[in-house]
Amino acid sequence: MSERKKLIIIGMGETACLAYEYFTHDSEYEVVAFAVEGAYYTQPTFYDLPVCRLEEIQTHYPPNKFTAFVALSSGRLNRDRTKLYLSLKEKGYQLASYVSSKAFVWHNVKIGENCFILENNTLQPFVEVGNNVILWSGNHIGHRSKILDHCFITSHVVISGFCTVGEYSFLGVNSAIADNTTLAKDNFIGMGAVINKNTDENTIYTGNPAQPSKLSAKKFCKVKES
Repeated sequence: MSERKKLIIIGMGETACLAYEYFTHDSEYEVVAFAVEGAYYTQPTFYDLPVCRLEEIQTHYPPNKFTAFVALSSGRLNRDRTKLYLSLKEKGYQLASYVSSKAFVWHNVKIGENCFILENNTLQPFVEVGNNVILWSGNHIGHRSKILDHCFITSHVVISGFCTVGEYSFLGVNSAIADNTTLAKDNFIGMGAVINKNTDENTIYTGNPAQPSKLSAKKFCKVKES
């Protein structure tokens, strides 16, 4: 068995705990440390592994020897995770992706970096998943659909064939997207919402059939609007 790749998990919240479990027991990576921004540094060890300040990560774990994974959830419409993802890229790190051995991923599916694809996901032929995308458990991604960068798909979401999910979008549990539908950038799709036509940018959609909210998605998720 070849030596496992050394991985630093960025974060110490629940997503980081789950990342540790999945990478440790179902991947080619060995988690060797955690890192957090200095303002959130509260303890020197976590899971009996060292914790370093993100500002010092290059000194302790240089990018030519270690890989990183940013383990944050969907805070501020995925901006929190994206901020650290871009920071690690600028520091020269390769970002690992986790794809569960219990997910169905067709051979020609394309998956970017810093993705977290959990069990019982179905990714059909010609699907494309961008960078920094989380697919929680039990979703269906239909053939030739594209999920663009920095999205969060919760659980039991159905994205039908030939769809596009715009950057930074969040899709709630049991939501469904009809064939040939494009979700615009910065969409917040509520739990159980059914989207059967193209959407507008920076918009919350709820209901069946889904209707837009008067409150913008960025305002709801506390993202500064330009």
